[in-house]
Amino acid sequence: MIFMSTTAAAEIAAIKQVVAAVEHVQNHELPDEFAALFRADAIWTTGHGKRLFGRGAISAFTHQVLPGGMQDTTVTFEVEHVLFIRPDVAAVKVRQVYQTAHGTDVGTPLFVMAKEDGRWLLTACQNTSVIDNG
Repeated sequence: MIFMSTTAAAEIAAIKQVVAAVEHVQNHELPDEFAALFRADAIWTTGHGKRLFGRGAISAFTHQVLPGGMQDTTVTFEVEHVLFIRPDVAAVKVRQVYQTAHGTDVGTPLFVMAKEDGRWLLTACQNTSVIDNG
């Protein structure tokens, strides 16, 4: 059995809250709130390989695709693993499941997050589609 310190457990809970916020803002098509989850200098690579540098670019892209993008679709995010690189930097592996009118699409994002001023922020993120769900 692995024992986790109270501090680590609290940090993982805070990280899970950010991931839950990503789920919430996507499902409710809230592009400003989505962009606010990122550091100003963040890097985001979409599931289709579009590379976005900085919160401004992430915001502009999200304002183009998110409104209306979740019509007849819901998404869930589940934190599968957290690796603390340093106490204030974590690599977070996420399972992402989109339920659409055409079926289920699974993704496996990696969120590198940094804690700044007591708040965990998305810093370098790569979204990847899963071809085979098996």
